[in-house]
Amino acid sequence: VYDEYKNYYRNRLMDKIDEIGLAKASLYVLEGLLRLRQICDSPLLIKDKEALISTSVKIDELLREIKENTGSHKMLVFSQFTEMLHLIADALNQEGITYCYLDGSTPAEKRLAAVDRFQNDESVKLFLISLKAGGVGLNLTAADYVYIVDPWWNPAAEQQAIDRTHRIGQKNKIFAYKMICKDTVEEKILQLQARKKQLANDLVTEDAGFIKKLSREDVAFLFS
Repeated sequence: VYDEYKNYYRNRLMDKIDEIGLAKASLYVLEGLLRLRQICDSPLLIKDKEALISTSVKIDELLREIKENTGSHKMLVFSQFTEMLHLIADALNQEGITYCYLDGSTPAEKRLAAVDRFQNDESVKLFLISLKAGGVGLNLTAADYVYIVDPWWNPAAEQQAIDRTHRIGQKNKIFAYKMICKDTVEEKILQLQARKKQLANDLVTEDAGFIKKLSREDVAFLFS
């Protein structure tokens, strides 16, 4: 599924960039990157009836990590996609694993209740949080494992999420993991960041700002 979409977008995008220029084609680039990232999480996210593969390597791996590490540890699981969090929640429900949940639509009082429960209830080992909703203002020192399910180009946002555990009162070492699919756009973004230090250092908060920093060659690399 990934290769099909990658090839489709690569051919379409390169033609579009040559036709109207990268600046005007940025929306097409964003759409292609979004689709490939969603497939890395789970093919179910793209809602393609012909590509309805129900398995997700990331969810399978996350469940394995949870079962191995939640004995005396608590975990934060961040994703940029609320639909991915819902899929993870479904998998946890099937396994009978208790968790707290928070995304941008969670009312303030429920946010506070979820944080309090996670911090103080020893039976709750997991907190599923949308990256944008959970990056600011949460004190989650009960956690010592952090999983970023779908890393992207903005390390600052990911660091903010990890910093939820680094608050006064934290006595444990923090283990932070980024879940990256090999040979995909996720891995290529890391390689691009390594090549373009400024890309990783700039506090770009919008996807469009990120695209503006790419060259035609960079786009071709991401879809290669």
